[in-house]
Amino acid sequence: MFARRWWKAKEAPAAPALSLALQGGGAHGAYTWGVLDRLLEDDWRLDGISGTSAGAMNAVALADGWVRGGAEGARESLAGFWEAVADSTPFELDLLHSLNGASDGSLPGPMNMMLGLTRLFSPYQLNPFDLNPLRDVVEARFDFERIRSQCRLRLFIAATQVRTGKVRLFHTAELSADALLASACLPTLHHAVEIDGEAYWDGGFTANPAVYPLIYDCTTPDILLVLLNPLRHPDAPRSADDIAHRSMELGFSTTFLREMRTLAQARAYMQEGSGWLPRGRLERKLAGLRFHLLEAEELADAGRGSKLNATRAFLHELRDLGRARAARWIRTHRADVGRRETLDVAEVFA
Repeated sequence: MFARRWWKAKEAPAAPALSLALQGGGAHGAYTWGVLDRLLEDDWRLDGISGTSAGAMNAVALADGWVRGGAEGARESLAGFWEAVADSTPFELDLLHSLNGASDGSLPGPMNMMLGLTRLFSPYQLNPFDLNPLRDVVEARFDFERIRSQCRLRLFIAATQVRTGKVRLFHTAELSADALLASACLPTLHHAVEIDGEAYWDGGFTANPAVYPLIYDCTTPDILLVLLNPLRHPDAPRSADDIAHRSMELGFSTTFLREMRTLAQARAYMQEGSGWLPRGRLERKLAGLRFHLLEAEELADAGRGSKLNATRAFLHELRDLGRARAARWIRTHRADVGRRETLDVAEVFA
């Protein structure tokens, strides 16, 4: 007989806690779906999630499933949401894509012609009844009352006040279908979303995503930035379409880049003044932060119209890219989370 072992097998350490900052990007948000699916599969603990536009959709899908069934429930909810988005895509668009055969997910010619009308007419003229298939998906799939009352994740959903240009963050206890749709309201395509008499547009204008609530309102110092717009592009655009695409990206990234630059400068200023002087609460908070980065480098050359391509094949392709990218990040940096920062904020943003 074999001697009984007197020791116990050592269990694998639990994944450390993370807060997530989820950038918007239309259909490219399916890439973040893949990232989140892989993180949830690895049983990462989550503290807070800040999301804008498609990032907000992912945050609420995750939270809705988390309340119902933990990490596995969150994975099912994310998959169900994006499959419902694909189901809402007209058959004609799928057919046009199959005929077009574009490898970068860009829209076929007839769809581009229709989008061109948005430069001449407002959505109040083109879509007077404010038809929005995404509203039907959101209202059918998410139980906002249950999220408000039972979700322990700290959610921060960004929208932009049209009159003032200020960011409005809807917290977990304030979430509704209107708040979520406000975060994703592109003013060239949809009517402004009105909440308590205030009109809102896409949160990307003022926070894409907002980082400060994860710093000041969450417990974990580890923050993972999930960016759909890569921070660097290999070449400056030259064609009219590429210039317009890059201009739009910059417009939706400026506030985030400024926020991160301000943070980098504040930390550098603290280090210059360190020494015998004691640090206050804010200094200790900023010094203790640990930032991590996961960016969709594969989407740097994606066509301008690909952010509006919600066909099932393209969404699944993006999901798989996101899962693979998250798997590489986990292999490289899992042991660092909770111990050290893996993103040099000063080098990247200052």
